[in-house]
Amino acid sequence: MASTETPITVYGASWCPDCRRAKQFLASHRVAYEWIDLEEFPERTAEVEARNDGKRIIPTIVFPDGSFLAEPSNDELADRIGLSRVASEKEYDLIIVGGGPTGLTAAIYGARENAKVLIVEKSAPGGQAGVTERFDNYPGFPDGVGGAELAERMTQQALRYGVEILQAVGATTIERDGPMIRVDLSTGDFVLAPAVLVATGSTYRRTDAAGEADLIGSGIHFCATCDGPFYRGAKDLTVVGGGNSGLEEGLFLTQFADHVTVVQAMSKLTANKLLQDKVLNHPKMSVLLDTSVKSFNANESGKLESLTVTSDGTEAKHVTAGAFIFIGLDPNTSFLENSLNVDERGFIVTDTNFRTSVDGIFAAGDVRSGSTKQIASAVGEGAAVAIQIRYYLDSLDRVTDNS
Repeated sequence: MASTETPITVYGASWCPDCRRAKQFLASHRVAYEWIDLEEFPERTAEVEARNDGKRIIPTIVFPDGSFLAEPSNDELADRIGLSRVASEKEYDLIIVGGGPTGLTAAIYGARENAKVLIVEKSAPGGQAGVTERFDNYPGFPDGVGGAELAERMTQQALRYGVEILQAVGATTIERDGPMIRVDLSTGDFVLAPAVLVATGSTYRRTDAAGEADLIGSGIHFCATCDGPFYRGAKDLTVVGGGNSGLEEGLFLTQFADHVTVVQAMSKLTANKLLQDKVLNHPKMSVLLDTSVKSFNANESGKLESLTVTSDGTEAKHVTAGAFIFIGLDPNTSFLENSLNVDERGFIVTDTNFRTSVDGIFAAGDVRSGSTKQIASAVGEGAAVAIQIRYYLDSLDRVTDNS
């Protein structure tokens, strides 16, 4: 995993889409950087012009050694920060698409039994766990553990057993190729294995309101169970979303905060009637209907301070200690292009042994239909699917021996 002792400096502007892309890329790979908004600090523009022959090119990204990239692509950034993006072999015993807790656990189990394992991860190993501020409910850490630290521990354990990890590389297709499964990569290369595990997880939908991306983990969260306890004694917490998940998590948050506000863009709540009744009659909860989030606003310390919300064309500021976003969850399966059976929401359908509709392809973790979206469950499924894959590979060996 890439890291730097001195943060990278990113010069740009809030309106610049390439700046947002570069910041998101660095953040997803847990690379520290300093953000210089040239609209806020116009005097720093001279530093950009000095490096670009007088031109104001953004983003301009300056590295600790003094070198820089102007308006780089994600591929250029990946190469510059030293990510491994080319597989050392063409064939493996097991290819795992997705390097979150499920994929890393399965890789550790597989590699410990001398399987040659490759992980293909489009971001950084650790998945969403790596960008979660802290886990207080993960077994074995009585004082809690930071998400980045836990992801790093899992990654180092996998590397110690010889697991090969490609970063900033996505899978574009997965299909059977004779006796092997072929995985085409976003780099234009491909790799082969008799067994493939899809553990690409899912992605929380975002509001796309101004300030949201910069405040994730600094006041904006997607898991009340994980992050709610950090807000004991808070005057107000905000839940964005009026479905079952939003109201359930909002009720959970009332044990920590003095008050919980539910913000719902629609004219009514969409959760079941029982949950609606509980929330509407709860003394510590209130609901704002027909209300949308326009922006998430930070304080001087870079933490969430308030939301700017709109209702009937009128803007208002809602002061809150933390915002929890529950507007849906999308499985990371678009690259499969209907090659595997999925449920009505796009999650991969498996049998009880984690087998998909294609022989040799398995699925586990948050991407699997019916899975529990918690890190402990993800790790558990990683161990369980690794055992099933071992049985599968053993059966192939027996067929070969008998032929």
